[in-house]
Amino acid sequence: YTILSKVHSDRNVYPSAGVLFVHVLEREYFKGEFPPYPKPGEISNDPITFNTNLMGYPDRPGWLRYIQRTPYSDGVLYGSPTVENVGKPTIIEITAYNRRTFETARHNLIINIVSAEDFPLPYQVEFFIRNMNVEEMLASEVLGDFLGAVKNVWQPERLNAINITSALDRGGRVPLPINDMKEGVYVMVGADVPFSSCLREVENPQNQLRCSQEMEPVITCDKKFRIQFHIDWCKISLVDNTKQVSTFQEVIRGEGILPDGGEYKPPSDTLKSRDYYSDFLITLAVPSAIALVLFLMLAYIMCCRREGVEKRNMQTPDIQLVHHSAIQKSTKELRDMSKNREIAWPLSTLPVFHPVTGEIVPPLHTDSYGNTSMPLMQTQQNLPHQTQIPQQQSAGQY
Repeated sequence: YTILSKVHSDRNVYPSAGVLFVHVLEREYFKGEFPPYPKPGEISNDPITFNTNLMGYPDRPGWLRYIQRTPYSDGVLYGSPTVENVGKPTIIEITAYNRRTFETARHNLIINIVSAEDFPLPYQVEFFIRNMNVEEMLASEVLGDFLGAVKNVWQPERLNAINITSALDRGGRVPLPINDMKEGVYVMVGADVPFSSCLREVENPQNQLRCSQEMEPVITCDKKFRIQFHIDWCKISLVDNTKQVSTFQEVIRGEGILPDGGEYKPPSDTLKSRDYYSDFLITLAVPSAIALVLFLMLAYIMCCRREGVEKRNMQTPDIQLVHHSAIQKSTKELRDMSKNREIAWPLSTLPVFHPVTGEIVPPLHTDSYGNTSMPLMQTQQNLPHQTQIPQQQSAGQY
C-alpha cells in the first residue's frame, strides 16, 4: 500500500477561558479525502481513527482531552481552557488514519483562547451523573437539556458549563459490559447567584447521615433530573469562591526567628591534626573486652557447672538404681543368648511319642535355626501308623 498524506486548510476556533470547549472531529469531513475503492454493490464505510497533538510536542495540552470510542464513531476534543493561555494561539495537529487503505489526512486546529467577560463565575457546582458516558454528555442536545434542568432548580442569570470529566479519569472502574452500564461523568457548572435551597439540601445533616450509610438522600428537586439524568447526590460538591480566604500571611518576627549573627566567617585553611588512637580504642577495644568477658562467663556456666554421674546417682533412690541395674543385666543376658546359636534345641521343640505304638517320631526339622517355618508338633494327617477312629453312623445303618 502507498501511504498518502493530505493537508487541509487551518481551522480557527475561539473558546472562552473557564468555559467548556467541545470540538467534534467528524468522520464525514475526512471521508472525501480518502478514495472509497468500494466493491460493486457496497457502500464505503472505512474505519477512521484520529491522532491529536500540540504542534511540536507528542501530546496535547494539559487542559485538552480527546476521546473516540470506535473507528466508526466521531472523535471529540474537549476541555476547559485556562487563563494562562489567553492571547496565546494553541495549534493542535489532527491526523486522520484510514484503517483500510492506510492513507492519512492532516489539518491544524488553531485555538485562540479569549477571556470571558463574566469569568470567573463565583458559585460552582459539580454533579456526578451515573447513567451517562462522557461522549454522550458532550453532545450539544444532551448538554443543553442538562443545563436547562439545572437552570430550573437554580434560576441564575448566567449559567455556563465549566468542565466535563469522565469518572475513569477520577479513579473510577470500568463498568461491566452488562445491562448497558455506564462509566459515569462529572459535570461542573457555574453561575452568578448563590446556591438554591434545593442544592443546599445536600448539606443537610440528615442527608449527610444517609450518605454515610450508603443510602439515597432525599432531594426535593431530584425529580426534575430523574427523567433523563440519574444524579448521585452524595457526590455533589458546592464551591463558593466568594468565601475563600487568601492563604497568604505576613511573617511576623518573633521568638522563632533567629537574630542576626553578623557576617559569615568560614573556618581557617590551617586545621589542627587530630589523634584518632583513643577513638579507635573506644570503638573497637571496649566492645571486644565486653564480648570476651561474656564468652568466659558462658564457658564457665556450660563447662564447669555441669552435674556429674556421681551426683546424679546420689540424688536417685536406691530401689530405682536396683531396678535399673536389673534391667540392664537382663538385657545383656538376652543379647548374649541371641549371639550363641549353636546350642541344643529346647525340650519343648523335640518330637512327641506316637500315641498308638509309642515309638519316637523322628524330628520334623533339622537343627538348622534358620528353618523356623516348620510346626513344632505334627498334625494327625502327617503322623505315620495313625489309626482311624470309627465315626458314629446314623440309626438303622450297621
